[in-house]
Amino acid sequence: MKISFYIAILLVMVSCSSESLDRNPYLEEANFKFEINLNLASYSSLTTTGNAIYIGNTGVGTKGIFVINAGFNTYYAWEASCPNHSPNLCSKMTIIGGTNVKCSCENYEYSLFNGYLLSTPETEKKVYGLLNYRTSVNGSFITVSN
Repeated sequence: MKISFYIAILLVMVSCSSESLDRNPYLEEANFKFEINLNLASYSSLTTTGNAIYIGNTGVGTKGIFVINAGFNTYYAWEASCPNHSPNLCSKMTIIGGTNVKCSCENYEYSLFNGYLLSTPETEKKVYGLLNYRTSVNGSFITVSN
């Protein structure tokens, strides 16, 4: 019995990691759930692969969200506030080129397909990719949540 106890303690200690999560310090956790009906005209462009839209409804994300149709019934949703500084007047990004977004504060550009920063800025501080939200598809409805 003692041996089982010591083995259990050893397993718990080995499974614990000293590494901390790489949490973005600039963006708060926005708890929300938003449903997109692809049959509505305002969201119908999402039925085409490669199309992205901005949704700025109150309570959806911090500064709104971007949703893109990545093909094969896969949709990605991203926070619309630039991930590399606290939300402010210039931090709401805009869609450029159809599949990228740009922050007007530093002119950082990100891909809506993977959330990555597309160019490496000349800075020594850590840079973050876009904050991703969960998506699920049920027929013609997309649910975005966090």
